[in-house]
Amino acid sequence: MNAPRLIGILGGTFDPVHLGHLALAQAALAQLPLTEVLWLPSGSPGHRDAPVASTRDRLAMLRLATAADARYRIDEGELDRGEPTYSVHTLARLRAQTGKAQPLVLLLGSDSFLSLPTWLRWRELFDLAHFAVATRPGQLPVNGGPLPDLSEEIARRSARPEQLTGSAAGRVARFDMPPMDISSSAVRAKLAAGEDVRNLLPGAVLAYIGARRLYLEETRKT
Repeated sequence: MNAPRLIGILGGTFDPVHLGHLALAQAALAQLPLTEVLWLPSGSPGHRDAPVASTRDRLAMLRLATAADARYRIDEGELDRGEPTYSVHTLARLRAQTGKAQPLVLLLGSDSFLSLPTWLRWRELFDLAHFAVATRPGQLPVNGGPLPDLSEEIARRSARPEQLTGSAAGRVARFDMPPMDISSSAVRAKLAAGEDVRNLLPGAVLAYIGARRLYLEETRKT
């Protein structure tokens, strides 16, 4: 009998996609029983500023960055939405597409996970997916710090990675990832300043940015 498929979900504006995103995906594939990573570029995210690069450019860069790994797949379902989108809406859409029994796991860095109580209808997210949280190697399982509501959820939902295939949603696991001081906003600032970013971006993405002359100024595209 085949083991259940476990789909990892990695969302973001990917403006631009950088080596930190790819490192998180590779660490998750290495340590969690994932069959694939579903990259989910957002259109107009509800929790952050609108993207700088156009939808077409962000999608093209993401395709270039993920082309080499057959375990990567891109979901374009959020890109054409005119209204702001939130994780609860996105996961509900994916859950409707995959069915009630399919294990889904949202891949997050620890900082993003600890901000969970600020997300729209955050408790409902546990009914829609598991969470896998990237932490530093050897770090104790992530906790909610001064956030008692999140700490309570973590305490009763903590699981080992191999347990994520046993149910469709509702567990919290961790996996190791060395700290990487990379953010899309920092990459954009360096590009605008003419600084070298070859150690921050996949080569194909850097070439695309150069050809399209993206991020030369921190201005927004419509």
